[in-house]
Amino acid sequence: MNGTIINPSDKTYLWKMLKAEILLRSFNRTAVWNLPKRNWILKKLLGTIDDKPYLVQIPFHISLGCNTHIGKNFFANYNCTIMDYAPVSIGDNVFIAPNVTITTVNHSLMPQDRRVFPYKDSFHPNKIGNNEIIAPVTIGDDVWIGSGSIILPGVTIGSGATIGAGSVVTHDIPANVLACGVPCRIIKDVLIEE
Repeated sequence: MNGTIINPSDKTYLWKMLKAEILLRSFNRTAVWNLPKRNWILKKLLGTIDDKPYLVQIPFHISLGCNTHIGKNFFANYNCTIMDYAPVSIGDNVFIAPNVTITTVNHSLMPQDRRVFPYKDSFHPNKIGNNEIIAPVTIGDDVWIGSGSIILPGVTIGSGATIGAGSVVTHDIPANVLACGVPCRIIKDVLIEE
């Protein structure tokens, strides 16, 4: 997998992670009827979110928040997880079903590259860290992602695509298709009605 190598234990991530954790705790404890407060928290948490209607069910999980950018009319159902060490761009009118994971983070296939090592800029008390490989994720407009799907680093999902439940998206999916499976593959084109 191509991408950028980072060390998530680096001090540059500490304050972003702490801010996200504090905001997420508040968000996940706020009642569903208190949408003004929940939406205020999301605006503080995320890089950008359009002012048009959106709804994110709890629990919601995100690594940094500041790298995630969401368009209008967004809906994420229960237990959505976004690991956004690289940018995550989500278009307009995107629906995410329960238990979906979007991740920009991966590890090397080589065991020796996954080992923890001394790292002087680590915020860990023992000054250790490990390397991860990050790549952005882009989701176009009018995409529906089915329950339990996993979107892996470096993937682009084209506008109008539907990702079937339980899919693992390992590569780009073009616009206006139904794709599903492990690994996710195109099943058929989706006819667009005018």
